[in-house]
Amino acid sequence: MLRQEQIAATIDMQKDIFLNKDAGLDREYLERVPISESYATIITGIRRCGKSTLLLQLLQKKYTDALYLNFEDIRLAEFETSDLSRLRDEIVRRKINVLFFDEIQFIDGWEIFVRQLLTEGYTVFVTGSNASLLSRELGTRLTGRHLSMELFPFSYHEYVRLKNLEINEKSLEEYLKDGGMPEYVKKNPAARGGILPALMDDILMRDIAVRYSIRDVEALRKLSVYLMSNIGNPVSASKLTGLFGIKSSTTILEYFSYLKNSYLFEFLPQFGWSLKSQARNPKKVYSIDTGMISEISGAFTENIGHRFENLIYLDLRRKNKVDDLFYFKEKGECDFIVFEKGKAKEAVQVCYKIDDLNFERELNGLMEAMAFFDLTEGTLVTFNQKDQFEKDGLTVRMVPAHEYIGHSD
Repeated sequence: MLRQEQIAATIDMQKDIFLNKDAGLDREYLERVPISESYATIITGIRRCGKSTLLLQLLQKKYTDALYLNFEDIRLAEFETSDLSRLRDEIVRRKINVLFFDEIQFIDGWEIFVRQLLTEGYTVFVTGSNASLLSRELGTRLTGRHLSMELFPFSYHEYVRLKNLEINEKSLEEYLKDGGMPEYVKKNPAARGGILPALMDDILMRDIAVRYSIRDVEALRKLSVYLMSNIGNPVSASKLTGLFGIKSSTTILEYFSYLKNSYLFEFLPQFGWSLKSQARNPKKVYSIDTGMISEISGAFTENIGHRFENLIYLDLRRKNKVDDLFYFKEKGECDFIVFEKGKAKEAVQVCYKIDDLNFERELNGLMEAMAFFDLTEGTLVTFNQKDQFEKDGLTVRMVPAHEYIGHSD
């Protein structure tokens, strides 16, 4: 339990830090932040991807003042549900109508508190680093009075703007290696050491181990490094059981869920007409950031092909809901099928370099998927090759990645 003056002092101290923060590059997401009267805006994303900076940019563009409170502040370590009433009193006293709450989801009863503030006419923004904020439970407790969006690390387009680069093969190669975590890419390469591994460890501890009472953190970390080293590959809980000292496939599945909710990894299902078949088949694992693959992967080879595939996955993911993406596998395989309103709208095959050994496999896998989903056009994304192929009424465009993602946002 905290005293009123402790809450007030923390708000004042955080406000000074928040307002003096470098707002940096205007995010592409700035104009997409969903704002509607009497609805809370929920913004989620991996730690350090720029959520508080986005709030600062929002304040500078749309509002004259706002109350900002990060609940992970050590000074709020003793904050309890009963303190929400003191916080409300402080909000009323300051006569500020726009409220920014960061990581409030760890306070029991926060949804009821936010709903009350909405009823009283406040504009409320909530940011958090756990995807459970978007769960059905949240919708139930706020009774539909929230609008949600996900924030990702810098896109390729944001990266080239930040670095003042041209959209071309060279800048794409840099982005493929660096990724888009703001704190990492803004620093000189010589000063980046340890940033991304430390971020992953922070997520594993604070967002997973502490929250879910996991004692064997080392096993969780080894599993995470394994996944980072097997990007683009199918992973199965049953086949991983027994590795890293994790003896139960149920525990592996729980860890997968925690890693997904923390935005470290996403797991792409194989397309199937039923949810049961989707659940039964192995899922392909992808990282939220290609820079993390570069820094953390334990693979002995650079495996640029899978990192390149991860890059295209992230581009598709930024533009689509996670439930609208699948991979296709029958006789051949197609990397990504994009759905919209229950209907396939795009088939995308990814190959870093097309050569005599892989051309038929990549083209046939894509065309098989196109025929299966009744699509007349498909895309084969490469690093720098460009061409077009037509067969049996189907058209495949081979497109360099910097063209495919450079102007797509």
